[in-house]
Amino acid sequence: MLIVSACALIDRAGQVLLSKRPEGRAHAGLWEFPGGKAEPGEEPRTALIRELGEELGISTEESCLAPLTFEGEGELLLLLYVCRKYKGIPAPLEGQTLRWFDPGELLDQDLVPLDRPLAAAVRDLLS
Repeated sequence: MLIVSACALIDRAGQVLLSKRPEGRAHAGLWEFPGGKAEPGEEPRTALIRELGEELGISTEESCLAPLTFEGEGELLLLLYVCRKYKGIPAPLEGQTLRWFDPGELLDQDLVPLDRPLAAAVRDLLS
């Protein structure tokens, strides 16, 4: 089973950060929640903290990651956490495009297919 941890990062204005996948990757040009694969033996929250540092240059603590929902397909399990408390300003460190969206705009975006139901859960949580 491949476990992927993703984050609905929420700013003080209540907007949610999405990342557009860069060219050359699967689902290039589609929006997704930041995050990534857990390494063998790595806990999902630990993997997400590592990925947020690598992808966005921000840091947070396990206690700041609240589990919201999950989706699965085949051997992939995608876990979504909500984070409102983090240090740093998100920056696109891996060639991706970043943008903050109002929760009501999330489902209007071209999302990676597994992220669509996650986006609905985030919208419902914040509206």
